[in-house]
Amino acid sequence: MRVSRGMVGGGVGTLIMVLVALYFGVDPTIILQQAPPVTGPPAGASREARSTEENRLADFVSVVLADTEDTWNDLFRRGGKTYREPRLILFTDAVESACGYAESAVGPFYCPRDEKVYIDLGFFREMRDRFHAPGDFAQAYVIAHEIGHHVQNLLGISEKVQNARSRASQVEGNRISVRLELQADCLAGVWAYHANRMRNIIEEGDVEEALGAASAIGDDRLQRQSQGFVVPDAFTHGTSEQRVRWFRRGLQSGEVNLCNTFQEAG
Repeated sequence: MRVSRGMVGGGVGTLIMVLVALYFGVDPTIILQQAPPVTGPPAGASREARSTEENRLADFVSVVLADTEDTWNDLFRRGGKTYREPRLILFTDAVESACGYAESAVGPFYCPRDEKVYIDLGFFREMRDRFHAPGDFAQAYVIAHEIGHHVQNLLGISEKVQNARSRASQVEGNRISVRLELQADCLAGVWAYHANRMRNIIEEGDVEEALGAASAIGDDRLQRQSQGFVVPDAFTHGTSEQRVRWFRRGLQSGEVNLCNTFQEAG
């Protein structure tokens, strides 16, 4: 996959961070602020300009987003809180967000500064063709993971993590980021649990699709594919086993309070 101009040449640690930032980044400014200013094409393409496949994917993303809104509105209301719905931005090639400029190589991401979820529909082709993680529910997992970051932002978790990372070493900061990402995986599972309970959305094979996607983008698997060896201190999202385990926990329990990855090891 393409890496943005200005992101190359920052040392082994930076390159690894860039690699994992290609998938499911919580706050792209961590990487994007290291790059020099660049200009790029505007976000989005009209429905008429998209292919039939892209329009189908756009419709699917919108449906999943609406379902997450139903679920999290209900869960927040039960907890005496108000859920503020995020905005969805579909883009092609590149996009300018409140978190900075991002090319499609960054992959789907959530920007806490503008409370928007950014998705390049081409990423789903990468999941299918490059990482062999096809299927609608695998795509739904991707969206639900980013919404998990939005939930973290609304609950004040993201800000605490950013503050903690600013005081930590790079290695310790990476470990904190892993906890944040695994929690977003768990929250994606919580959504799936409640959405299925209320609307019976899960069909045979769907869970396997989501677990396959979670496994496909584990830090250990991505590093092994890209460089032939694994550097655990550079993990920022968690291993394949961790991502599968935490998504499964949310899916089986439906309990947000069981997604406290910051108090549990592994």
